[in-house]
Amino acid sequence: MTTLWDTTGSAVVKELAAQRRTGGAVLSGVALTLVVVADESRVTEAEEAATYAAEMHPCRVLVVVRRQIEAPVPRLDAEVQIGGRLGPGEAVVLRMYGRLALHSESVVLPLLAADAPVVAWWHGDPPERLATDALAVFADRRITDCSLAEDPRDALRIRAEDYVPGDTDLTWTRSTAWRAILASTVDAVAGRRGDAVRITGGRIEGDPHNATAQLVAGWISSRCGCVIDVAEGSRGAGPSGVESIVLQLDEGEEVRITADHRGGAVITQPNRPEGTVALPERALGELLSEELRRLDPDEPYSDALEAAIGISGLTERSAEREHVWFDPTEDDSAARSSS
Repeated sequence: MTTLWDTTGSAVVKELAAQRRTGGAVLSGVALTLVVVADESRVTEAEEAATYAAEMHPCRVLVVVRRQIEAPVPRLDAEVQIGGRLGPGEAVVLRMYGRLALHSESVVLPLLAADAPVVAWWHGDPPERLATDALAVFADRRITDCSLAEDPRDALRIRAEDYVPGDTDLTWTRSTAWRAILASTVDAVAGRRGDAVRITGGRIEGDPHNATAQLVAGWISSRCGCVIDVAEGSRGAGPSGVESIVLQLDEGEEVRITADHRGGAVITQPNRPEGTVALPERALGELLSEELRRLDPDEPYSDALEAAIGISGLTERSAEREHVWFDPTEDDSAARSSS
């Protein structure tokens, strides 16, 4: 690893090229560029997640840390490494100070892997409008995480209002295990009947303020054409916000899936003994790695988001964003002057 203090974007590019010349086969087969945006307080966990994802998906990792935007003198510190602690490929950690932090794309753009898709991930509160961050404008996929917001349910509403195809959120990724169990359970009922199963209603018991629970409810609603609500649970929900899911089926049958808080879920279905399946809590790196498997718009996510928030036509929006300039220091100054 090479550390460059008070450097320039050109120097970072040159250092990366110099290390690339001696990197050998470790650099072959880069599938994408992963741009990670994180606050200093979350850099360590963001790096750990990005390292895991880079091992699953060969990519160039660029970590952007915007520090002290109010600093009077712009400065760039960078760590450049190949095959180091951030995975087997190329990685650069960029710490930006002062006004440079508002123009981070000027440093990031020359570092993108040639002819490779770009995925941007905000590990922290993303901008209310992603178009105010130029990193979101040129990214092919954009990953946020509403669970880190003060009000995850309101953050989910903001993501729906700002949505364009190519956006996704890790609160949706946290629902993958629940959705897989639900789908396989309903398929099992259909297999026993020898006919299709129609879901006529149901509910989710858990945390109504949890974005994942709301997206699971939205997903079921969008697939079944019936309204599924999230009711307050009694036992305390995990990161997914879901304690149990109850589905009413035609022919008066009911299916219930309940988390046992020991890494599993108990399935109760008609004419069958109770069964237990794995429902583990997944690490951040696993969630990120799952999202890097696809680079096309995630239509099931947009359908679930539409149903959960009540905003239609998300998939019909243009996939292009136009950069909107936003200076948080000016915004703070205006707020102080009006008070």
